[in-house]
Amino acid sequence: MPDQTRSEGPVKHSVSVAGAVVRDDGRLLTIRRADTGAWELPGGILELEETPEAGARREVLEETGIHVEVRELTGVYKNMTRGIVALVFRCTPSGGTERTSDESTAVAWLTPEEVAERMSEVYAVRLLDALDGDGPHVRSHDGKHLSPAR
Repeated sequence: MPDQTRSEGPVKHSVSVAGAVVRDDGRLLTIRRADTGAWELPGGILELEETPEAGARREVLEETGIHVEVRELTGVYKNMTRGIVALVFRCTPSGGTERTSDESTAVAWLTPEEVAERMSEVYAVRLLDALDGDGPHVRSHDGKHLSPAR
């Protein structure tokens, strides 16, 4: 087994989960982050005791007020700079009312075209990948731009 250490100590990854929530009319649930002002899909760090599906449900509810049913894994995305692996699940809304949280200053249902216009490519692709039915997709990025496919 290869040595998994760096001069600073063991190599660590963080796992996050997100919900690509799609309404019947094709609109996608998004938030504007309170810390950066960027539009993203709702999600966050997976808790140690949670299943990925439960984490996605929790994060969407906490950030948007929307309850969801988790349908399928649509993508795995790795931020090569920060060591974050994000699991994205296609979800359908099952109740609740849109609201902001400490982590979001706006909640909106966007069309795929609006997603492509408002979001950086590394977040927009996560929602657009969830729509194409060809997943799960596996992609890497540097936090701003997708890495070329290998």
